Amino acid sequence: MLRLFPSVLILLCSLFVTALPVLADDASDARDKVADATDVINEIMDSPDQGIPRDLLRKSAGVAIFPGVVKAGFVFGGEYGRGVILHHDVRHNRWSAPAFFSIAAGSVGWQIGAQSTDLVLLIRSERGLKAMLKNEFKLGADASVAAGPVGRKAQAGTDIELKTEVWSYSRSRGLFVGLSLEGAKLNSLSDYNRGYYGKSLSAREILFDHKGMISGPARKLIEALQRFSR
Repeated sequence: MLRLFPSVLILLCSLFVTALPVLADDASDARDKVADATDVINEIMDSPDQGIPRDLLRKSAGVAIFPGVVKAGFVFGGEYGRGVILHHDVRHNRWSAPAFFSIAAGSVGWQIGAQSTDLVLLIRSERGLKAMLKNEFKLGADASVAAGPVGRKAQAGTDIELKTEVWSYSRSRGLFVGLSLEGAKLNSLSDYNRGYYGKSLSAREILFDHKGMISGPARKLIEALQRFSR
């Protein structure tokens, strides 16, 4: 038994060393996603005629930002991207540290083309935000979703506003026919959370328990959101 101990120790050490590059890649990718999310929210909110109405952002319980969601299709289509979700304390205009999520969907129809889309979701209530924390949360099934109104003076229709739990916004480059968020699934990225914060944290711990340290790219993202939600 004692003779096996050095071999086991060597094996564990080798596994640890092998895992280091993976953790480093996750951390680097996560930082890039936060920086990209900051660029997306700055550019969308600074658009006078096509930006997200600040009043809607101010009243939202959370925001999801997915930079560069890749969509491609030829009859059978699909989309996939990684991004962040932040919780908003509406009363004090305080934003949480970002938790990392993926978004994925597939579709069938007469469509052809490819594009990269920056996607922003405004989550209207804390109940809706907490629902997103469950595995494979599905837009349209677990929460209603609709294209959000744009422009600084845009007002949502009363009936739609009462029924909609998530407003969606997109900024596209390229050509694509047949885009829909119905059925898109959101999943927490535990590897990215661990890579970015240096320890294992669930999305709930980051968004509601405030266990994620706000530093680096996350600070710039939060500062931008605070500015646009005043």
